[in-house]
Amino acid sequence: MELKWNVPVFRPWIPSKLPSLPLLLMLVLSLCLFSPTKCLDLDPDDKSSLLCFNSSVQDPNRSLATWVGSNCTNWTGISCENRTGRVVSVNLANMSLSGKVLPCLCNLSFLEYLNLSGNNFNGTIPTCFGQLANLKTIDLSYNSFSGVLPDNITRLGQLRELVLNANRQLGGDLPWWIGNFSSNLEKLDLSSNSFNGEMPDSLFHLKSLRHLDLGYNYISGNVHEFYQSLEFLGLASNKLFGTLPCFSASTKSLTVLTLASNSLVGGIPTCIASLEALAHLNLSFNHMSYGISPRLVFTEKLLVLDLSFNDLSGPLPGKIAEATEKSGLVLLDLSHNRFSGKIPLKITELKSLQALFLSHNLLTGEIPARIGNLTYLQVVDLSHNSLSGSIPLDIVGCFQLLALILNNNNLSGEIQPELDALDSLKILDVSHNKISGEIPLTLAGLKSLEVVDLSSNNLSGTLNDAITKWLNLKYLSLAHNKFSGNLPSWLFTFEAIQVIDFSGNKFAGFIPDGNFNISFRSNNGNSVRDPKVPFISVKSVEIKVSAMVIDTSELSFNFKVSSMVGIDLSDNLLRGEIPNVLFEVEGLEYLNLSYNYLDGQLPSLEKMWNLRALDLSHNSLSGQIPGNISTLKDLILLNLSYNSFSGSVPVNQGYQRFPGAYAGNPDLCVESSGEGCERGSPPAEPGKTFEEVEGPILVWVFCVSAFVSFYLGVVGLFCSARARSYILQTKV
Repeated sequence: MELKWNVPVFRPWIPSKLPSLPLLLMLVLSLCLFSPTKCLDLDPDDKSSLLCFNSSVQDPNRSLATWVGSNCTNWTGISCENRTGRVVSVNLANMSLSGKVLPCLCNLSFLEYLNLSGNNFNGTIPTCFGQLANLKTIDLSYNSFSGVLPDNITRLGQLRELVLNANRQLGGDLPWWIGNFSSNLEKLDLSSNSFNGEMPDSLFHLKSLRHLDLGYNYISGNVHEFYQSLEFLGLASNKLFGTLPCFSASTKSLTVLTLASNSLVGGIPTCIASLEALAHLNLSFNHMSYGISPRLVFTEKLLVLDLSFNDLSGPLPGKIAEATEKSGLVLLDLSHNRFSGKIPLKITELKSLQALFLSHNLLTGEIPARIGNLTYLQVVDLSHNSLSGSIPLDIVGCFQLLALILNNNNLSGEIQPELDALDSLKILDVSHNKISGEIPLTLAGLKSLEVVDLSSNNLSGTLNDAITKWLNLKYLSLAHNKFSGNLPSWLFTFEAIQVIDFSGNKFAGFIPDGNFNISFRSNNGNSVRDPKVPFISVKSVEIKVSAMVIDTSELSFNFKVSSMVGIDLSDNLLRGEIPNVLFEVEGLEYLNLSYNYLDGQLPSLEKMWNLRALDLSHNSLSGQIPGNISTLKDLILLNLSYNSFSGSVPVNQGYQRFPGAYAGNPDLCVESSGEGCERGSPPAEPGKTFEEVEGPILVWVFCVSAFVSFYLGVVGLFCSARARSYILQTKV
């Protein structure tokens, strides 16, 4: 049948001169006539193979609904050869597909590119993939494939990229043939799987190899020298041991080297600094020791240096990397080592530095005033050292600062009012120092603050309502200071607050009987908790920070407060009755009002559905223990000791789960199964408190307000273009 389409020029359309076909069909046919490649027909055999493959695929988003007809260009993810219509590329990445990959996919004999990444395909990798002799790329990453790598892949002699990472059930022994089946192989990514055994010798000599990532497996053996020009080498989180080689064959090419979380020993050889293109070096979580040689100076191309969690000692390197005004280190992490001495001034010359982690060392002396020269600095953690002096006023020069973490040092002096210039600050932690004075009213200007920990210092004074300007506040600890005065009526009105810890001060008066903001009610019984995580004491507080340098120019600063939601007002001078409203906050997970002078009766606990721990000990509470608590399934600690409770506690109300919780209440009768009634007598050893009797896991357990893990993501630290595309995660 011959079709003709006559279009009159400069005249009205005359229907009688055209075939009686729908207009849409004619348009399609015209495109085929004038642009044949846009209507390329699929080879019938390849079409059948694709439809067979699709028959076993679950496609909730209907991404493959376009797989109808024969026009190759309409089939989502499919590309065909222009003349023959044979399928040369299948790209179905990130389409939420699932199911098994049927062998009929292997009938696409001209296939060169296969990408099924970012889905949920399962089962074993089909052995018939070895039939696809033209394949140059296989990407099955981020799926649920299991089993072992089929030996038939050795037949793919033209393969350039084999990417199978993030299939946790895929593993077994690392195949002996992995380094010699294709002389064209440039990229091999088997990371985040379950491979074990040692790397075969052939892998060290494969000349074509440029990108090798075997990280996050169970690979063992000695760290070996590689004899090709690698650009990326990822061996993190394995069972490798030995000393660090020089990687001499990759002197001009290697840009990323990560051997974190292995068992490397010895020092850091100075030859590592001769890697001219190195931009990312991560040797964290090993057993490396000795000092850092003064001759170990990296080029200005190094963006990320992470040597944390080792056993390195001696003074901090005076100069560890070349730097220019706009290039050089973006992130430096030397935390969790045994470095000693002062912080060298040379570090303040790393003008491009955006994240500095020196915590958990043996550093002494003062914080260099010239730290204010680091105008790009956004995260600084100098905690857990022996630094002295005051917080340098020049730090306000770091006007982009988001997190200032100086806890557990010997810092003194007062908090300077000028710190209000850090108006981007989200985390301020100066706890466990010797800082004195009052909280400056000017800090009300730090409206971005989300975490404030001033605990365990010598701070004093009363609370000023300037604090209410911290509208985003999630965590506030003033514990173990010398604050005094009455608790303000606005105490529980912060919109985002999850933890308030004012324990160990001299606050007096009544507990505010006001409205509680929705933040304390946010859990509603739906929070996800780890029941294995124990309550820990206030002395074990730490802030965990993660920083990433990635390919983005936007800053996203995120962290997550632990699911624990609580109030700690213990060890103060509070008096009067406990407001009933405090026991109607459904989201509250722990409450500690112990060691005060509170009186009156205990309100009902039945509405506190998320309650995990309650300590009201060492007060003057009286009356009967309120009704049934058997519905509080999450309650694991209860302490009502040393009060004046009376009456009886029936055995069927759930209180029998907490033996010893009523000590020091002589008029209280605690029923027990078959044994009648026992009086709440004091512990056998005079002077022992409830926590000491119950064992070490409960020692000052109700300082759990300190149990907060902060996951702070500093994403894209406004890096220069050269800093992008390199990813680092550092835990402090």
